[in-house]
Amino acid sequence: MSTKLTIGMATYDDFHGVYFSIQAIRMFHPEVLDDIEFIVVDNNPSGGHGKEVRKFLDHVPNSRYIPFDQFASTAIRNIIFMEAKSPYVVSMDCHVIFESGSLRKLIDYYESNPDTENLLQGPLVYDDLNNYSTHFEPVWREEMYGIWSTDKRGANPDNEPFEIPMQGLGVFSCRKKAWLGFNPLFRGFGGEEGYIHEKFRLNGRKTLCLPFLRWVHRFGRPDGVAYPLTVENKVRNYFVAAVEIYQITKDNSFIRSIVEEFSKRVPDNVLETLFNDAARGQGVNDLFLFKPDNPSYLLNNRPSKSTPKDKVEIVRKELKKVK
Repeated sequence: MSTKLTIGMATYDDFHGVYFSIQAIRMFHPEVLDDIEFIVVDNNPSGGHGKEVRKFLDHVPNSRYIPFDQFASTAIRNIIFMEAKSPYVVSMDCHVIFESGSLRKLIDYYESNPDTENLLQGPLVYDDLNNYSTHFEPVWREEMYGIWSTDKRGANPDNEPFEIPMQGLGVFSCRKKAWLGFNPLFRGFGGEEGYIHEKFRLNGRKTLCLPFLRWVHRFGRPDGVAYPLTVENKVRNYFVAAVEIYQITKDNSFIRSIVEEFSKRVPDNVLETLFNDAARGQGVNDLFLFKPDNPSYLLNNRPSKSTPKDKVEIVRKELKKVK
């Protein structure tokens, strides 16, 4: 059956989130069930949660379970776009609930704008179901880039879409063919918010807030976080993102801001090691975080580098090995 919208999520030991997120769509959005497919990319398929997710999806029509355990990464959400069979794709956290009618409106939006190249997001609604945030302001706070902010244009779901600088990536959507991809060198958690929005802007596109695309996110985790969450992964991911963008803009201000944000907690030698890993992994051998003591470290002939698209193809090949 041909579908219009793929709804995908990545998960790591969160059966409960996957279960209630998908069941909420099936129960409270019946008008779109014939138009959608579900994809779950499981980053820990051998765990107890993974086994339950696989069994649960046996009962969900038009769903696919994709195991991926080569590495843990926020970038595995690329797989959702690679494997989607629909022309339009939603990536959601596996613990998100959509407001009634929002998915039907999203499909209608795409049918009215079938060639849109933009990244589409919507307001996060808080647990009181009253307050909301439409976007992130691009500033640092507590080792995270981006702080929640509210544009009053997001108050009414019937308001027109408007451009935003960035937003939390609990829910985002675009055409399958328009997806520009997370850098597959990301590992663990963090680094993608702000980066993917800038990547769309640098390609002449926008990030739009669709006021009707309202979602609630479960932030509480009384049992703790199961997936790898380290400051080293976070810093390295920010450097990976910053180096990729720097190669286009030649603006090093974001790289400097990462050092400023984390230098009180992470020693310079560790920052330098993480930066070198992020840069050299992208074929950038003539960029240094701190001025080298030995000038011979500078390379005159910079090797050719793989493009992000090439790296995504590598992830695709790795994925097929585990099927």
